[in-house]
Amino acid sequence: MATQEKQLDVICLGRIAVDFYAQQIGARLEDASTFSKYLGGSSGNVAYGTAIQGLKSGMLARVGDEHMGRFLREELQRVGADTRSLIVDPERLTGLVILGIKDQETFPLIFYRENCADMALTPDDIDESYIASSRALAITGTHLSHPNTRAAVLKALEYARRHGLRTALDIDYRPVLWGLTSLGDGETRFVESEKVTRELQEVLHHFDLIVGTEEEFHIAGGSTDTLTALNNVRKATRATLVCKRGAQGCSVFEGEIAADWQQVKLHSGVRVEVLNVLGAGDAFMSGLLRGYLNDEGWDQACRYANACGALVVSRHGCAPAMPTKLELDDYLQREREVKRPDRDPRLNHLHRVTTRKKQWPELCVFAFDHRKQLADMAREANVSEERIPQLKTLLLAAAQQAAEDAGLQGNSGILADTTYGQAALNEITGQGWWIGRPVELPSSRPLRLEHGNIGSQLIDWPQEHVVKCLVFYHPHDAAELRREQDELIGDVYRGCCKSGHELLLEVILPESNPDKDERHYLDMLQHFYQLGVKPDWWKLPPLSAENWRRVGALIEANDPFCRGVLILGLDSPEETLKAGFAAAADAPWVKGFAVGRTIFGQPSRRWLQGELDDAGLIEQVKQKYLTLIGFWRQYRPGHDAS
Repeated sequence: MATQEKQLDVICLGRIAVDFYAQQIGARLEDASTFSKYLGGSSGNVAYGTAIQGLKSGMLARVGDEHMGRFLREELQRVGADTRSLIVDPERLTGLVILGIKDQETFPLIFYRENCADMALTPDDIDESYIASSRALAITGTHLSHPNTRAAVLKALEYARRHGLRTALDIDYRPVLWGLTSLGDGETRFVESEKVTRELQEVLHHFDLIVGTEEEFHIAGGSTDTLTALNNVRKATRATLVCKRGAQGCSVFEGEIAADWQQVKLHSGVRVEVLNVLGAGDAFMSGLLRGYLNDEGWDQACRYANACGALVVSRHGCAPAMPTKLELDDYLQREREVKRPDRDPRLNHLHRVTTRKKQWPELCVFAFDHRKQLADMAREANVSEERIPQLKTLLLAAAQQAAEDAGLQGNSGILADTTYGQAALNEITGQGWWIGRPVELPSSRPLRLEHGNIGSQLIDWPQEHVVKCLVFYHPHDAAELRREQDELIGDVYRGCCKSGHELLLEVILPESNPDKDERHYLDMLQHFYQLGVKPDWWKLPPLSAENWRRVGALIEANDPFCRGVLILGLDSPEETLKAGFAAAADAPWVKGFAVGRTIFGQPSRRWLQGELDDAGLIEQVKQKYLTLIGFWRQYRPGHDAS
């Protein structure tokens, strides 16, 4: 067969599942009440982990034809992993795992894998051309436990050898998955079994690299003395053996096995406070493969591996806890000074901003999160506020039509509230729009939140919704007022960091202060950065070209991972906004606009007063939105003025 260009660095073959992690740390799994949903399964984790470490990874497995299977596929695709061979199984459900964190030694877990999709993999699922398209094949040991999946693994290994791939095995020993414990005992990591040892040893010669904990080498080598077990494994294979030795680090065996540990080099690990050991091995494997496949040598590969594992044990979850390449490299430059990576602000910020789910190079946002202004309009029209939710669904329809007409293609967004706009939010969620929701009590100064503290609000928000917080702020405000607002903004930001939601911070100079010098916005941005508040988005009024340049310099100096700035409208005339867009034409940090009353104000007033029907409202709002999109794109090279 002709040599193929290697499109992939590694194909991961093995377990992929959905993890449900108990959020109540310290509780028995029996008492857990809420769970976070993550991508899981050892091979799924490695496909994800290698992708975010910069390798081109692919996933070879089966998932169910249902919501959980689609979730896994989308999570892998989001980080750039190849899913062409992630097969949809129409007859079986995606595997699930429920996990808890009781204490540093106790991590209960239950595998729900009875006749699950990934264990239905067969030799017929192994495509030779797909295997040939990669430089390496990484297997996890669970798939050696069943005749069908074992046959699929052996066929993949045959193709890998034929096409010169490197082959790696993560022993990944789970006694419950070999039928050696009760179904509910997923926590037990080691049970002696001559049958498992024999079945592992029959295939070890197929691999160039074998990775496992000491206990996993015990099962592979048939001895509970680690060096004896390693010697037994060596008799079956010439592979490089990497033995994980817990918090100490790991050791690499390329030739004969030494007689005692004093003769074995230890690649030291990183000491961290352990929250959760689950997934640490998959993170270790991801980092190791980065170094191994990039031929950086075992010292560097083990540095990557140990650091990846250390970061994951300090966090909740498996795949989402894994570090990105940027994050890992930053950590390794500072590992001696970072004693608690889980508490390091720079590292936590890097993890937050380098694991974002979608990019937004341009945003044209229609803001109709207004509550007070629309309630005032309803009173003026002498109609009930109960009409406002219907109005907001019509505004959404106008937004959708305008976005389609303008060809926004994923760069469209809305700002809508829960008070009157919940139906609109429910309808647009999950459709690929940027969605912002306000948390501030309208017109409050000092800032107050409308629906309780930030934690109680975000607990039931969809993850894709962006927290929008408007604060009326002036750098010359009284010290007590500034302190009060600073504390609440800091609390909102920390709440977003904890929940994983993005934050848009909207800053407006108050009407009560006649000093409206726009340079104050520069002072305020610098002030919030000094407080440690790094919003994902800023929302600011139109500024001069020179001050946009200064804003950009401030953002680059304080948070180069910021999403950018959206220009707000403040009910300005269209021509005023057009001039504002023109001033921002050469400001790369300005990504678009979020404008409301300029678009919906007049048509909504007429609709509430009975002067416009639904179709008329939609048409007028759509045209006004299209006009602003056209103004925006007029000053942005590469976009057509629509």
